[in-house]
Amino acid sequence: MARRLRVVLALAAVILLAAAGATTAQSSARPPKAQGPKPKPKPATVKCTQNRKENPYCFNRNMDCPANCPQSCYPDCNTCKPVCVCNTPGACGDPRFIGGDGNAFYFHGRRDADFCVVSDRDLHINAHFIGKSGHSGMSRDFTWIQAIAVLFDGHRLYLGARKTGTWDDAVEHLDITLDGEPIYLPADLVDGAKWTSSRVPELSVTRTKAANGVLVAVDGKFSIRANVVPITEEESRVHRYGVTDDDCLAHLELAFKFDALTDDVHGVVGQTYRSDYVNHFDVRASMPTMGGDATFTTSSLFAPDCSVARYGVSRGNDDVAVLSELAGVTCASGMDGKGVVCKK
Repeated sequence: MARRLRVVLALAAVILLAAAGATTAQSSARPPKAQGPKPKPKPATVKCTQNRKENPYCFNRNMDCPANCPQSCYPDCNTCKPVCVCNTPGACGDPRFIGGDGNAFYFHGRRDADFCVVSDRDLHINAHFIGKSGHSGMSRDFTWIQAIAVLFDGHRLYLGARKTGTWDDAVEHLDITLDGEPIYLPADLVDGAKWTSSRVPELSVTRTKAANGVLVAVDGKFSIRANVVPITEEESRVHRYGVTDDDCLAHLELAFKFDALTDDVHGVVGQTYRSDYVNHFDVRASMPTMGGDATFTTSSLFAPDCSVARYGVSRGNDDVAVLSELAGVTCASGMDGKGVVCKK
């Protein structure tokens, strides 16, 4: 009897082990559960930190960036509203311009090359393009502006996005130098993170975000609002940019305001503000594109040597076109996102 009981127990153990093995095999054969989309990052927060007496209601009040520019906006302290950087004159994303005549065009340039954007007798701005090879069927690269060089009054100003893999908006990815010397800004926005130069008293650099956002101004000449932003995984997926883990293609979103340019100004966008400029684009085309890369190519980022360079050249009594009204320029969406936009 005892022997029969042991046999029964042994058979039961074998059956249980076999059932457990089958269950394990079935569970291992199951496909992994599908993962939902990654949560979108929280929008950046901006606030007014200056002129408390003029804007008491808005002073130090947190404002979330709008949905269409969640990481790149600045506070309008007069209206107490956040404003997208790319809704003002400047350069954003895959290069798209709106010229002084109000017509849009594209200038894609080439990746790893430098081009003159604006060239006047006392102001010159070059841009360095980075990019990725276009996907199958495309005849061009995807390009973005990684850095700009601004030449004025014998000085050299640099603003550039650092190459980075994993993006963290709380970490500084923006480099600024003046005549080769780095500019360091305090991180405390409330106390007014503003840097001024003893050598160039008309120049100031003010932090507009805790990291990756500044306003650079030279009294009487220009102001540039610069934000560093990445190409997100979602953007890469939708547009097939092919962003890799070691490089999120951090680039600049720029808003320009010029106080005075001469009528001889040139460059990719500068030429569109000349009184003799003639638009030869087919404005009905879905994507009018400016060619002539060689016309605007420079030998290096700080070289004012494109074939249409005007910097440092005296041209007598050129009429000065006061262009502070260029604040009406809008940075609109290009083929693959935002674009370089300069509209009167």
